[in-house]
Amino acid sequence: MKIAIPVTSNNQIDDHFGHCEFYGIYTISEKNEIVDVKTIKSAEGCGCKSNIASVLASQGVTVMLAGGIGGGAINVLNNSGITVVRGCSGNPEEMVKQYISGSISDSGESCKQHEEHHGEGHDKGHVCNH
Repeated sequence: MKIAIPVTSNNQIDDHFGHCEFYGIYTISEKNEIVDVKTIKSAEGCGCKSNIASVLASQGVTVMLAGGIGGGAINVLNNSGITVVRGCSGNPEEMVKQYISGSISDSGESCKQHEEHHGEGHDKGHVCNH
């Protein structure tokens, strides 16, 4: 399994999927251990209008752990075979470990900021609704 996470330059989960600088891609073994981590630069353009979903799918990614993410990006990722878990924050590696242990789930909240033309409004401080 491969898990992608939108990350900042200081290796924290970016709270806005469509504007992140990088994506961390974590390869998980059959024993549920992280066996490889690589970083790819974010594609140009807003998340739902970029080619990032197809790039991640071609890398074998099947799960996206994201902070804030709009409905359009969720649809594009889902259509590429990538399941999205919303509401994640903090250290990416810790979040991956929590995901593979089954201790986090989708927050059910889409990013309202995208629909409001990138105005204020992110909910911060929650971690994947666990």
